[in-house]
Amino acid sequence: MVACDERGGLTFLNRVARQWHAPEARPLQPEAWSSAYDLYLPDGQTPLPKESVPLYRAFQGEQVLDVEIAIVPKGQPLRHVLCSGGPLFDAEGKKLGAVVAMYDITERRQAEQKLRESEAKFLQAQKMEAVGRLAGGVAHDFNNILTAIYGYSEVILTKVPQDHRAYYCASEIRKAAERAAALTQQLLAFSRKQTLRLQVVSLNELIQNLRKMLERLIGEDVELKTALADWLWPVKVDPNRIGQVLMNLAVNARDAMPRGGKLLLETQNLRVGENYVQQHPGTAAGEYVMLAVSDTGTGMDKETQSRLFEPFFTTKELGKGTGLGLATVYGIVKQCGGNIWVYSEPGKGTTFKIYLPRAQEEAVALKATTAGPSIEQVGGKETFLLVEDDEAVRNLMTTVLEEKGYKVLAAGDGEEALHLFGDYSGPVDLLITDMVMPKINGREMAEKMNQKRPGLKVLYMSGYTSNVIAHQNVLDSGVEFIEKPVTVEALLRKIREMLG
Repeated sequence: MVACDERGGLTFLNRVARQWHAPEARPLQPEAWSSAYDLYLPDGQTPLPKESVPLYRAFQGEQVLDVEIAIVPKGQPLRHVLCSGGPLFDAEGKKLGAVVAMYDITERRQAEQKLRESEAKFLQAQKMEAVGRLAGGVAHDFNNILTAIYGYSEVILTKVPQDHRAYYCASEIRKAAERAAALTQQLLAFSRKQTLRLQVVSLNELIQNLRKMLERLIGEDVELKTALADWLWPVKVDPNRIGQVLMNLAVNARDAMPRGGKLLLETQNLRVGENYVQQHPGTAAGEYVMLAVSDTGTGMDKETQSRLFEPFFTTKELGKGTGLGLATVYGIVKQCGGNIWVYSEPGKGTTFKIYLPRAQEEAVALKATTAGPSIEQVGGKETFLLVEDDEAVRNLMTTVLEEKGYKVLAAGDGEEALHLFGDYSGPVDLLITDMVMPKINGREMAEKMNQKRPGLKVLYMSGYTSNVIAHQNVLDSGVEFIEKPVTVEALLRKIREMLG
């Protein structure tokens, strides 16, 4: 509460007002109000004009009703204040001065701001979920189309001389299919519908294995440095997907350092407490392994950071990026049960911090990839039951497998396949089936076949994992799965890997 007399001199300040106005407040004339009320500092520097001070407005005869102002009392943080008051008169109408009540609504405004932020995050999550549903919905059909494009271009490449015009055309078709497949995979990663093959590993070992590849990605102008914890807790992740995260972040860092710079990879064990959880909604207290990726690049402003993980948002020039790189990173980290945060300032570089839950099991050594047999060497005499509802994909795979010496029994859906399987008296060495089909899905069909012939080997195919063979998109133990779009080479190698 504050009041003034008929001359404008301050006559009353209650305890709270005195704390805000400072103890040395004294009667002042109207012409001195601007300097006297320098406690009203919206930005901490510029005094509020006296015409905006509620008591001054009341002194001028105005009825002040629920006027909100932001003030910075001396030595205190910014406060939001709701003011009401007006002039005072005696019974004869003579002006006695003015009085104003100021209500501190800072906590209410902070709560409202948090609510708005929560609503914005909820709407953002809904938008992300919609994109995820869209990606999952189109992935199956789109990846079937890409499988046919991939496969037939590969068939042409194996049958046409390299100096032939058709060889060049088929190569370009295959490259275009690869780019389309990469976009689909990025959308599936963002929507958390990729297949995960979880493994308990050490992030330190994963980083060391990827070091040479990362150095090639960032180029000679960028120095790659590491600061890895001497003893690091294991994490349960898909090593290939985390490798994809590192490569995407490295590429972004390189683009942010056109004149060169430094890229630093750090690992650390962290125990996250309740204070951190309160400041970072969506996190949970516990033990985490932190992976930080820092660059000395151009950095980002707050607005850019707020949209950073949105699909199709990019700050790059047209044609220089799809806007799916960081959306992919976000999706993979979330699918692995982790969280990711970005810290950046314009001109001061950027740091991405990834928190992955500590695994309780011991880490296993990562297997080095070994080259399999050449495509010319892959083939056999076994009998396969191929079940695929897309005619183009079914015809392609039948042609390719038969050319490699295999015998193929082809069916267009699960019911047809069950009849074919029941009528065929010879051995079936491998069931190759799409997951998502009309009438009966691939898993149910395979289980019925296994009842008749226990031990039947099954290779599932799909554009994305369904809950029939995966839980939370984590592949069930013992399930063999190949993602569409399937290349001819990948299919033939996978078959020989399964058959031995």
